Amino acid sequence: LRHGQSEGNVEGVISSARSLATSEKHSLTPLGYDQGRDSAKQFLERVESEGDGGTADKKRRVFFYSSPFARARQTAQSCMDALLDDEANKKKVEELHLDIQTDAGVILEDGIMERYFGRLDDAAIHTYAYVWPVDMFTPFNTGFDVESVAAVSTRLRETIVKIDGNERHSDDAEEGDIVVMASHADVLQILQVYAAGAENPGIFSQYRFLNGEVRKMKRTVDSLP
Repeated sequence: LRHGQSEGNVEGVISSARSLATSEKHSLTPLGYDQGRDSAKQFLERVESEGDGGTADKKRRVFFYSSPFARARQTAQSCMDALLDDEANKKKVEELHLDIQTDAGVILEDGIMERYFGRLDDAAIHTYAYVWPVDMFTPFNTGFDVESVAAVSTRLRETIVKIDGNERHSDDAEEGDIVVMASHADVLQILQVYAAGAENPGIFSQYRFLNGEVRKMKRTVDSLP
């Protein structure tokens, strides 16, 4: 789940400073909040179309993890809220036999925070063009002191292994839990391409997430949009 429109998106600046993990800077705009709520319906549509719901005998648990950046955690919370307080969504949650884990709340996870853009942080968004084309040639690109695609892939892999091994997910359900990861465009695109087994995850920028878009992480290259 990519975050909804943020104040940083509107300002047209790169927003990746690690200090934002403990800040409200570049929070959601009113439109971004609506996109977060709208993502609940998208999520349910994905679950239904993929046959990922539970059964009458065994509900499938849904956990929300988020980057600690304000725009991501606010999106995760608004999505969760819409699953719980929108009547149409509540009905679909019941039909799909889902169990939204409200006691856990939105779990903050540093491993899915924004890709760090080094000396380009707080620069105009057109400077992404200084990085993405080079990423396509090498996932080890660190020009302008950016975090490389390889480094992002490594921390994402470590994070997923950590989440999978967490005791809260020790349930014996055959299908396991559904984990919603609220994060950022570069991070989610890198994760999707890396998980799909693409030879070069540096091609991630070809698969742009929209604000508030929900996708399922799959394990084959032909699953890429």
